[in-house]
Amino acid sequence: MSTTSTYTVSGMTCSHCVQAVKSEIGKIDGVTSVDVDLTSGRVVVDAAAAIADTDIAAAVDEAGYELAS
Repeated sequence: MSTTSTYTVSGMTCSHCVQAVKSEIGKIDGVTSVDVDLTSGRVVVDAAAAIADTDIAAAVDEAGYELAS
């Protein structure tokens, strides 16, 4: 069963930031697509199964940003 989750990432300022976040989240097993809106910081993740928020947070951290609380 596929799932869609929405997150807010803080600190992104350019298209390179967007690509870094998309790339890191995209490496998570099961992720099928990642849509990042630079203006709002909104990140929509589609996955084949539920992805733990901690996995998303770790990927965003690896890209150099953090999830907004």
